[in-house]
Amino acid sequence: MYPPRSQKKRTGSKNRKKKQRRLWLTLNACLLLMIVILLATYFLAENRGAAGVPQQQPSSANTERNETAAKDNGTAPDSDAGSKKDEPEAEAADPAKEEPAEKPDKPGKAQSQTQQTGETQENDGQKQPPQQNKDNPPADAADQGDGGKDAGAEDSEAAKEHSIMKDDGKSVTIHFVGDMIFSGKVETLLEKNGYSYPFHYLGDMFKKDDLTLGNLETPVTTGGVSAQNKQFVFKSSPQALEALRAAGMDVVNLGNNHILDQGEVGLLDTINYLDQSGIQYVGAGKDADRAYQPVYFERGGMKIAVIGASRVYPETNWAAGTNKPGVASAYDKASRVIATIGEARKKADLVIVMVHWGIERALTPNDIQKKLGHDFIDAGADLIIGGHPHVLQGLEQYKGKWIAYSTGNFIFTKSGTPSTWKTAVFQATCKKSGCSMKLVPFHAELGQPVPMNAQEGSQLMKELQNLSIGGVKISGDGVVTPGS
Repeated sequence: MYPPRSQKKRTGSKNRKKKQRRLWLTLNACLLLMIVILLATYFLAENRGAAGVPQQQPSSANTERNETAAKDNGTAPDSDAGSKKDEPEAEAADPAKEEPAEKPDKPGKAQSQTQQTGETQENDGQKQPPQQNKDNPPADAADQGDGGKDAGAEDSEAAKEHSIMKDDGKSVTIHFVGDMIFSGKVETLLEKNGYSYPFHYLGDMFKKDDLTLGNLETPVTTGGVSAQNKQFVFKSSPQALEALRAAGMDVVNLGNNHILDQGEVGLLDTINYLDQSGIQYVGAGKDADRAYQPVYFERGGMKIAVIGASRVYPETNWAAGTNKPGVASAYDKASRVIATIGEARKKADLVIVMVHWGIERALTPNDIQKKLGHDFIDAGADLIIGGHPHVLQGLEQYKGKWIAYSTGNFIFTKSGTPSTWKTAVFQATCKKSGCSMKLVPFHAELGQPVPMNAQEGSQLMKELQNLSIGGVKISGDGVVTPGS
């Protein structure tokens, strides 16, 4: 018996609906697949872009271009230090109108010297090297390629001669520390507690040594115009330098990715205030000659040269040139830095290089850091002091010379990354034949280093030993010994 017509109609309707659902599911599946493919393509492109260098990085080998991520032009993303909202409103100011604070008395250390053979006396009392014949744009080191190789060979011979130099019993004690800013929330804290607040727990440590060095990660100015292409920009009060000098700081590295946060005016103002405070500077200057120039100190019967440079900055125009303020560049094989080390080696008993390099929050140095550190020592350096990662990295002894790959933060804000909360004062006791090393552990609290207790310090020393290269040993009390 045939089914009723109404039943046939219902059955046909159900079949049509099933076909429609299948078609709809098929279309949705295809659309979803297309969306997944598009998203995957987008994220792959983003990841490739993130692996490159910041905008307008100096033209160099592809391996160099992969060193610094786009984040390297500021502090840690989870840090609120110096963000534009934290900064005081920028004032347009002529650097000639800046009135630096009156120069305080120096706290008892021997006078520094910046004399070099063949230099001419400048009005500011410092001697400058002879004017270079060529400009020094960011990629200018490539122009010195052949000469750099010849100089490098000569410098290596000078380094070998120095390495076998016999000690005469003279030694110096040197302290060096990591990144320092007096901006943003740090500035707010210092305005409340006084600008000597960061040095409360240091006592006379920096006053009793022979030389103290640190990285000044901020322009010091009341003017300038904030950089518009950066997530984090800093600006610190001249009062900070008065307190820094009173605490015993002798020389700061300006070669970093923040010194031009307030433009060239901010850099020139910083130099002005440093000159007035009595703190020497390296790694940046009013032109390329001054940026690459070492400063020399006579301490304990030894002549010490200090050189500064940066392999991290956001744009090529941050590099110093002829009649152009900027930083000493360590890009393009760091040819000019290496040549400067070689010249300093001929004049000094001890050559120290302060360099900004590496990747933020990375606990281990990358291949470029290790290569540059070795190249600097091959050229004649005795001690390499690294900065920029905002965390402590390990140490390495190469050909009997120490490399501290990253000294971390010292006077800084406190971000959400726990590894940035650990720091140390590095102590080098140096003779003409080399340096011994010791670390004093500190917590990097907001705007103030605070000593760790014995247990915390011992744990940090274990961590740094594990991060160090070549079997370096670090005892619980911070004494560093090379691997066998």
